[in-house]
Amino acid sequence: MEGLVTYLGWSPHLWGLLVAAVVCLVVSAQVSASEVAYFSLTAADIRAIRERNTLSAECALKLLSKSDLLLATILVVNNLVNICIVILMNMIIDDALDFDSATTDFLFRSVIVTFLLLLFGEILPKVFAQWDNVRVALAFAQPLSWVRWLVYPLSYILIRTSRRIGKIASHGADDISIEDLADAVDMTTASSGEEKRMLSEIVNFANREVDEIMRPRMDIKSVELTMTFGEVKRVIMETGYSRLPVYSEDLDHIKGTLFVKDLLAHIDEGDDFGWQRLIRDPYFVPQHKKINALLEDFQSDKVHMAIVVDEYGATQGLVSLEDILEEVVGEITDESDIDESLYRQLNENTYLFDGKTHIVDMVRVLHFEDDTFDDVQGRAETVAGLMLEINRDLLKKGDEVEAHGVRFIVHSMNGHRVDKIKVIVSGHE
Repeated sequence: MEGLVTYLGWSPHLWGLLVAAVVCLVVSAQVSASEVAYFSLTAADIRAIRERNTLSAECALKLLSKSDLLLATILVVNNLVNICIVILMNMIIDDALDFDSATTDFLFRSVIVTFLLLLFGEILPKVFAQWDNVRVALAFAQPLSWVRWLVYPLSYILIRTSRRIGKIASHGADDISIEDLADAVDMTTASSGEEKRMLSEIVNFANREVDEIMRPRMDIKSVELTMTFGEVKRVIMETGYSRLPVYSEDLDHIKGTLFVKDLLAHIDEGDDFGWQRLIRDPYFVPQHKKINALLEDFQSDKVHMAIVVDEYGATQGLVSLEDILEEVVGEITDESDIDESLYRQLNENTYLFDGKTHIVDMVRVLHFEDDTFDDVQGRAETVAGLMLEINRDLLKKGDEVEAHGVRFIVHSMNGHRVDKIKVIVSGHE
């Protein structure tokens, strides 16, 4: 570039500026890599991080729990560092070079600074982060946690401003709220009550949480990790389920899920068969997760069953794809839903039901109208709950209530829970 630029020499001062610019460029690269790493993590990646008992994993999970603050932190730091790089590079060029024309000066500065920022501060770090996002996320988790608090005031302002702008931009839009949809369903003239009920369930679907539809912990059918193959097969025959959780010691230590179809090829093996090697990784979800979000996760991760845990990681229940679908279409029954596992007919007019049997199932078995017990069941959903609503007090073995010509007698208890109920149809009204 002879004739266009003159070299003015180098000084210790310029070395200091160059070192500062390189440090800023490294920070810019780390922040850019973190952005891609954290926001490209899949559900499987997050579960892998959760399984690591390290400080970096804990920091990474805390960062992910507030993704809007994480993104704001990354943007603030990245922009501040890039501004510093531009200033430092301009100072270096001003002291080291002298350009003959303003055009040459502008083009040189633009090309050099843009090339350095794009290649080393953006492109290369993001390509590397995309290639190994979990490792990058864990590597920068602790530094980002510290930086998050250092720039929190700026991040907070950025978040509040973006939300405010979003509200202003959306003001006056023709959005339809959940309440508007619910009112529209109430006013609709559906051809049947079932169609209207299904429309209502679809409207309210997004507001339901997992703990509202899950099978509670006490009703989970599972197998223990130390069981023999023969014991596992007996549990499968008794429950009739196609998937069973596998635990060690207790249900708070779920180790995986056993698919019955995986055992078919080994059905003739002896009791010493190592069925444990067929266990698949468990799928955990928080109890307050929205069921529409869970349905999307089920679809994307190709799973049909999840273990529901609370904030401490303790098992609260189990939820399946069928449970979610039933929230819209109603009870999905098959040949195993109403069976001896839920009731047993003792004679022509006497039945023995599980306390957890749903009222709609009992009504169907007794060949009553669907709304037979609507006036007395209150918020109850099970036969045991129906007895509690009628009795208005805690139940014990031998207690008896009557409604619409049907006598309900507590046959057995399991602790404080009603286990079996004898139902006698003496004179249905």
